[in-house]
Amino acid sequence: MDSNPTGIGMISGGLDSLLATIVLKNLGVRLRGVHFLNGFAPGSMKDRVYRKMSMPEIAAEKEAELSSLFGIQVDVVDLSDEFLQLLDAPRHGFGKNINPCIDCRIFLLRKAKEIMIGEKADFIYTGEVLGQRPMSQHLNAMRAVEKESGLQGILLRPLSAKLLAPTICEKEGLIDRERLLDIQGRTRRRQLELAEEFGLSSFQSPGGGCTLTDENYARKFIDLRRSQAGAVLTVEEMVLLSTGRHLRLSPETKIVVGRNQEENEYFEDKWGDSILAAAVDLPGPTVIIQGGACEEDFLKAAAVTARYGQGKDLPMVKVSVKKGEEEKILEVAPASDEDLERWRI
Repeated sequence: MDSNPTGIGMISGGLDSLLATIVLKNLGVRLRGVHFLNGFAPGSMKDRVYRKMSMPEIAAEKEAELSSLFGIQVDVVDLSDEFLQLLDAPRHGFGKNINPCIDCRIFLLRKAKEIMIGEKADFIYTGEVLGQRPMSQHLNAMRAVEKESGLQGILLRPLSAKLLAPTICEKEGLIDRERLLDIQGRTRRRQLELAEEFGLSSFQSPGGGCTLTDENYARKFIDLRRSQAGAVLTVEEMVLLSTGRHLRLSPETKIVVGRNQEENEYFEDKWGDSILAAAVDLPGPTVIIQGGACEEDFLKAAAVTARYGQGKDLPMVKVSVKKGEEEKILEVAPASDEDLERWRI
């Protein structure tokens, strides 16, 4: 290492990683950032559905946005396909819902280490704050993550560095430990004070997070895994779980009901090979029918389709159930509120 070490930043895009970057910039450290897409950021899921963007398009847009905001080159890397493997049996378990936070952190840091080696950088830095997140940022978890990712001595957390063991760069005097910080706990007061001190007006608001921490999403994910035990997950299935109303009509059959025009168009575009239902000559949702549906399930799906459309107050509604060029027309009464409640996932 020379007198001006190089750091690779794990850039989330939020205030903490921005402050960590500014602290190190002020110390004259050469910096480059990396932002990983795991496929479960709420914003990227909405972009897939509402803006009809591909993952490469999302990555390119995010790279330009973060590089401009942070004032350093930030490379955006899509790991969404590879990340799905973590959800089968994370070594450190799940959080409150289906969030494998510790395993996720280790996985991403190992990827960052590969970049660090390729760039011949000296260390990796993050915006982590001791005690801020109950599962992944208490002291023992942070130590375990550092060890299992192979980053002992080269993982710097500038915002809490004075409360942690010094890194090699600090020990060798290449980074002035006294100018690093000692923030801890869940309050954001000190970070907001620093944002004002540094003149920051553009940064993500505190909060947000990963879709895997959402209780409603977790419930739909667990239902999917139970119904498709052993099946390989796909990124498109994970996006689908973030859309629509999900109802399980039987152990074999689930339907997803579009909530608006954008979701209807997404279903027709990305799930056009599935069985789709829609009311005939009446505005309403596009409905995906998944699984080994029998005639009774088709009738239930048609009834739900009618219930969520403009024919909900009619005694009978005609519904098209179509796969490719094959189509059948079913005439059904709209589903009752009791039916919807019984089937809702």
